[in-house]
Amino acid sequence: MGIKRHSLTNQSVHFRSGIRHELDSFIKEIDCSRAFVLSTPEQTDVARDLAEKLQNITVGVFTGAKMHTPVEVTAMALEHTKSVNADCLVSVGGGSTTGLSKAIALHTDLPQIIIPTTYAGSEATPILGQTEDGIKTTIKDDKVLPEIILYDPELVVTLPRNLSVTSGLNAMAHAVEGLYAKDRSDDSTQLAKDGLQYFVSSLPDVLVDPEDIKAREDTLRGAWACGTVLGTVGMALHHKLCHTLGGSFDLPHAETHAIILPHAIAYNALAVPDLLEPLGVMLNDRNTGKAIWEFAKSLGAPLSLSELGMKEDDIDLAVDIAVKNPYWNPREITREGIHKLLRNAWAGSAPE
Repeated sequence: MGIKRHSLTNQSVHFRSGIRHELDSFIKEIDCSRAFVLSTPEQTDVARDLAEKLQNITVGVFTGAKMHTPVEVTAMALEHTKSVNADCLVSVGGGSTTGLSKAIALHTDLPQIIIPTTYAGSEATPILGQTEDGIKTTIKDDKVLPEIILYDPELVVTLPRNLSVTSGLNAMAHAVEGLYAKDRSDDSTQLAKDGLQYFVSSLPDVLVDPEDIKAREDTLRGAWACGTVLGTVGMALHHKLCHTLGGSFDLPHAETHAIILPHAIAYNALAVPDLLEPLGVMLNDRNTGKAIWEFAKSLGAPLSLSELGMKEDDIDLAVDIAVKNPYWNPREITREGIHKLLRNAWAGSAPE
């Protein structure tokens, strides 16, 4: 395709204010001319603006992307993609839109250009999470790895305060689990540390001045680093719980990650305190679970699953699903331990 790719991810990755206005040149670089633009309903204006500026390079716009990538939404978008004979996908938005783009690419192998508007980081991974009949499953396939990522800090300037926080904590979760991943490497560990440091340093600045372009670009660099970790090594307890809660109880993705993260860290810190030590150093507290909980609280993040609408009666079912299929974790998964973890997360209590 004639584009320069990053050595770690085999992707073309760019950070620059206003880079979205150069979209047409990137489409041409991959020898395409019939772009299909994707977004959520909330990002309709941005998507249509991009499509309008692309003029005759655009063949359609689909603005129905949803959280957790429901297979029925993918089916609709896929039909539309084929009907207009698109030869590439342009995704503008967060993890929901990126997920839809990946799902379409899985079936069509169309090249993808992702323009993130949150810190989800899924654009840097070959991982697709899909929901069918209330169950969320993930697959890993190089066909879904986007070819090009355009990080434009101007697009996250208007990211609402609450979403800046929860999306940032969601990204940090990828790096945290990367620190103790079974298949971690020196490169993945360094990326995890870099990503965490970007967010620890820049998220508070973003809240002080949402239009701080330097801070916004740093958070996007953090999102890329954390997302790359997610795509490079295996995840564990935190992600398993969040997939359970998101897919089975339709809880919002980023908020769920933000709430579960301190509790998952506290659970695993008992087994691998040395591996989580870099995070404790950044937050000036070796009690890493409590430290990230205090950090999230200081940013105004949601702290309880109950405020997301999860019912107390759902806790037992969530535990059943979470312990049903064995998966690797640095600390043994026990029903009693997961029940206590979810109970604290549901109530909004500090992690034990």
